[in-house]
Amino acid sequence: MNIGFIGLGLMGRPMALHLANAGHTLHLWARRPASLEPFKDVAAKVHVSAAEVARHADVVFTMVADAPDVREVVLGENGVASGARPGLIVVDMSTINPNAAREIGAALADKGIEFLDAPVSGGEIGAINATLTIMVGGRPEVFAKVKPLFEKLGKSVTLIGEIGAGQVAKACNQILTGVGVMAVAEAFNFAAKNGVDVAKVREALLGGFAYSRILENHGQRMIERNFKPGFKAWMHQKDLRIVMEEAHRLGLMLPAAAATTQLFNAIVGSGMGEEDSIAALKLLEKLSSPA
Repeated sequence: MNIGFIGLGLMGRPMALHLANAGHTLHLWARRPASLEPFKDVAAKVHVSAAEVARHADVVFTMVADAPDVREVVLGENGVASGARPGLIVVDMSTINPNAAREIGAALADKGIEFLDAPVSGGEIGAINATLTIMVGGRPEVFAKVKPLFEKLGKSVTLIGEIGAGQVAKACNQILTGVGVMAVAEAFNFAAKNGVDVAKVREALLGGFAYSRILENHGQRMIERNFKPGFKAWMHQKDLRIVMEEAHRLGLMLPAAAATTQLFNAIVGSGMGEEDSIAALKLLEKLSSPA
């Protein structure tokens, strides 16, 4: 297939390469020329605008930072919609507000363009290893056409419901992972301040009901003091902002998510936004009295 891909950053770059390695021809546009360097040795054609990408593609993927970026590259001047051919499918794999996804989908439908919102979980490692969890909103018949491409990117692909449903599922994911990271960081800081070997505590907890993938993976990285970003703290802050915006719109009480959002605000405010979200541990250490 001819596949457009816009958003060749930490996550998008390996995802696009997987599609190229599967035998598809990529059509690319990037705001930063350096983002195109990894594609010089694969079947890829570089275009001067997102509109030009759309003119040559059957499916266009976007993987950008937030809703304003999606609107710009999809609906803006020289965006995907202005160059779309009949039957084009736009797949946004960014994490944005569910209502924004619905609005973008409706705007594209008015132009005869299909749309799926398909945010992912798994971070940079999941993108590199093609083990992402992909949560999709959209029409089943459109999902069926794109599913073989999703399967080149992830190990779990689920159609959740109508447009916007994928983003709702991702928001739920970010509640669980955000609160989970904070819980592990709190537990480890508690153990350390008590003078107990944190690695031994983790080993014990992995054998009981406290087990989680976050305790297993993120917990090990906390012990190693490996704060290299697989998922940057500012991105998790942004995702939790989306959660709280939806909670406000719906009149929902989300106490754990609200407290975790404030902690991520503090991580970013403390200058650690470019580090991994497990910088939560450093924040708690900074706010705690010496052992």
